[in-house]
Amino acid sequence: MLRKGLAMKRILAMLLAAAAPAAAQQPSTAPAAPAAAQLPAAAQPPATPPAARQPNFDNVQIRVERLAPGVAVLFGRGGNIGLSYGVDGNVIIDDQYAPLTDRILAAIRSLDPDPIRFVINTHWHGDHTGGNENVGRTGAVIVAQDNVRRRMSMEQVVRGEHVAPSPAGALPVVTFSEGVTFHLNADDIRVIHVAHAHTDGDALVFWTHANVLHMGDTFFNGLLPFIDLDSGGSIDGAIAAVEAGLALANDATVIIPGHGPIGRRADLVRYRDMLVDLRDRVRQGIAAHRTLEQIKALRLADRYGPPDGFISPDALIETIYRSLRAPAH
Repeated sequence: MLRKGLAMKRILAMLLAAAAPAAAQQPSTAPAAPAAAQLPAAAQPPATPPAARQPNFDNVQIRVERLAPGVAVLFGRGGNIGLSYGVDGNVIIDDQYAPLTDRILAAIRSLDPDPIRFVINTHWHGDHTGGNENVGRTGAVIVAQDNVRRRMSMEQVVRGEHVAPSPAGALPVVTFSEGVTFHLNADDIRVIHVAHAHTDGDALVFWTHANVLHMGDTFFNGLLPFIDLDSGGSIDGAIAAVEAGLALANDATVIIPGHGPIGRRADLVRYRDMLVDLRDRVRQGIAAHRTLEQIKALRLADRYGPPDGFISPDALIETIYRSLRAPAH
């Protein structure tokens, strides 16, 4: 059985290289796809061969961006971290990788010296939960949807790689089925489960007063999405999750994607339209009795993303095809 850290590094190496935002260079202490065009150059993943894209945390810097009073986002290596800070202490949304914990905590202290009270995991993948054990040791309570704890407690398979169970100290200790609300730091922070989307344990996090929405990996801004069918994700659920986010957001809402730069409602609309367009076109191909290879040959996703990203157009089409042929339950 492979160790979880090593397996997740291999699985997500290209995603990390493609999605990590640029950060200011300083000494280390311890991107929505356009509707009818390829991604802008700034959002294009590098053309480095996949085998060369090994995650290296040595030079990763944590960049902090304030989004609203008492709300910030931290960019580093892995899923984007949301932060609520203020008189009631700190709440973080996801925690990236264990080797980055000291740098993440230092970045949080630059805004608020108080300890972290809660960690909310948007789903189970290791680039969002890898720091759980470290942060839990500081006294933080880890919170997630029921399926996050279930999947972290057992061996999983992601993109053909076996992922070992997480250590006990990394597991969520408070779980919920449909949602929970945190009344902290002069806000009501709603955590809302969206079923069978990126995985079967996804949660959106919405600061109702600050008007900030963390979409987790139900929104890849500037990248083709990864829908983890092995973890209960589905194309229809992915679209439904984006619709749920759009129902919460207005034109002033600041949206934190799981990967990529900060977005707005218009970016989420374009992302939704891309998913719907590809879902419907693949469905039409299936109805016309076309094989997967025949549907791939139509090059349906090429206009939405480069061929050498973490998720290539062909890979996304295959995921949608498989999801439609065997819907998640």
